[in-house]
Amino acid sequence: MVLSVGFRKLVLGVYGFTLVTGLPANILAFYTFLQKIRQRSTPMDVLLFSLTISDLIFLLFLPFRMVEVANCMLWTLPYFLCPLSGFIFYSVIANSVLHLTAISVERYLGVAHPIKYKLKRNPRSAVAACVIFAMVSMAHCSIVFVMQYHNYLNPNITDPSKRNTCYEEFTREQLEILLPFRVELSVVFFYIPFLICCFCYIQCIRILSRLSNVNPKKRYRAIGMALGTLLVFVICFMPFNISHMEGFIRGQSSEWRRPALLTSTLNACLDPFIFYFSSSALRETFKNVLRGLVRRLHFPCCRSVLYFPLFFRGKPEERTQSTDDSIR
Repeated sequence: MVLSVGFRKLVLGVYGFTLVTGLPANILAFYTFLQKIRQRSTPMDVLLFSLTISDLIFLLFLPFRMVEVANCMLWTLPYFLCPLSGFIFYSVIANSVLHLTAISVERYLGVAHPIKYKLKRNPRSAVAACVIFAMVSMAHCSIVFVMQYHNYLNPNITDPSKRNTCYEEFTREQLEILLPFRVELSVVFFYIPFLICCFCYIQCIRILSRLSNVNPKKRYRAIGMALGTLLVFVICFMPFNISHMEGFIRGQSSEWRRPALLTSTLNACLDPFIFYFSSSALRETFKNVLRGLVRRLHFPCCRSVLYFPLFFRGKPEERTQSTDDSIR
């Protein structure tokens, strides 16, 4: 696939933005959840920690894709990195979808059945779920290796190591295997999870909107997380999976599959925002980092803005108590 100069710059810009914003945010989230799990973990902490690790792996392999785009979609790196980077790339996307779905189920159970779920929830079950998610994702996405080395011993097929493209050109025989498999991937890793997330978060919003004794901040955070997750599904995952369906109907790889895949990379930098709504520990860490940066940059005006609300909360004891409540 030949990319225009303008689109190539757009792809590099999106990849660069994802790497620059996603890497520090996920490192911060990794540190926060690691400390939380060491102290006292919950199933939500385990899921968020596992999703953070998945995003970090994705970001570490993203430069390989950037090199490919910079070289006009020609693969100039050692060829074994081609199927490996593709395998990691697609596995992490599938794994992220499963994790986001599990988080939505956990949220729904905590809101709809708070007492029963609190008594039965166990971090070990979340660990087992994360392992299963990883295994299922990697098993499905091993299709990348299958396609890259399909008919490897056939003398009429070009040796994969001598190709100058990576997972771009497919024979008719390969497409007969690949196109139906992509549809199955869409059903398992998008359509079913998306329906589950829609049900869980719509129910959460409906239940929380009817409860008058819920703290408004907690209600808004829960609604923000629900809407943010559904937005990630629509923006990051929907275009790519629609291209699978379109390619199957037409009997060839969709022409806009790469532009659709481009939005999927944004998931790695959008996930930390979902984490922010999910974890009070991460919110506190973000606040501490922000305050530390302001102090180091010596911006008195910004520092006064950050602490401005504290001057109107009465006595010091009352200010401390109010701040603790907002963190919770």
